[in-house]
Amino acid sequence: MFSHVFIGVRDFDRALAFYQPLLAALGLEARFCDRSRPWAGWQQPGRARPLFLIGAPYDGQPHAPGNGQMTALLAPDRAAVDAAYEIALAHGGHGDGAPGLRPHYHEHYYGAYVRDPDGNKLCVVCHDPA
Repeated sequence: MFSHVFIGVRDFDRALAFYQPLLAALGLEARFCDRSRPWAGWQQPGRARPLFLIGAPYDGQPHAPGNGQMTALLAPDRAAVDAAYEIALAHGGHGDGAPGLRPHYHEHYYGAYVRDPDGNKLCVVCHDPA
């Protein structure tokens, strides 16, 4: 469904220090990191798409997180949701909803919500039964 998702950041090195361990915990691997632009991308092993990208906004203007925007990252199981949440908090993220079931979405929705160091809202979610 998606080719790529791009998350704007203000401080690339700070964002990279946040996203590298978080995305590694979800099984994503680095595809590239270009500090001269700056931007970086991750992918699932052996797959060119979709890409998850972070970087400075292309237009050169300062990044500002959008109200109502959220990127949800798929976790392989509930333990990965828990681990990703703790990793995010340990690397400069802020909790926006601890890991847990959210049955108002569906019976097996197990998710956690964080804000990255720039205020971008992320969800890490598993849709499978325990």
